[in-house]
Amino acid sequence: MNLSSQRRLAAEVLGIGQNRIWINPEKIDEVEMAITRAEIRKLIADGTIKANELKTTSRYRARKLSEKKQTGRRIGPGTKKGKQYSIISEKTRWINRIRSLRKKLMEMREKRVITVNTYRTLYRKAKGGEFKTIAELERHISEQRLRRRSFG
Repeated sequence: MNLSSQRRLAAEVLGIGQNRIWINPEKIDEVEMAITRAEIRKLIADGTIKANELKTTSRYRARKLSEKKQTGRRIGPGTKKGKQYSIISEKTRWINRIRSLRKKLMEMREKRVITVNTYRTLYRKAKGGEFKTIAELERHISEQRLRRRSFG
């Protein structure tokens, strides 16, 4: 009961590897009699010979992992790879810093805490990178006595 030639023919007809060929064990006699490609094609059409599904890598673990990441897990220092700024780039950090500084300066100008001229000079200094935080900006304003005097 050697079905190697039938297995080979079926693999060639289906365009897959020989290991993926499934032959119905109840109809082995029919398969043994088939020696031409046409007969093999007929057996494939009948369902006596089939192609097994490909055994692929399971996505279960990957889905589980991504689910955890979506809920905010697995983001600690042990997970991070790369340099200091590979997670949040220096440019993004700069954008966040300058936006907060400019927002604070605009608030101070609108509330008339500082004059328009002072606002301009501080704006330029912020752009030049003189202040890293809002606290530093406010410290500079109080040290240099740049607050507007209230006449009341």
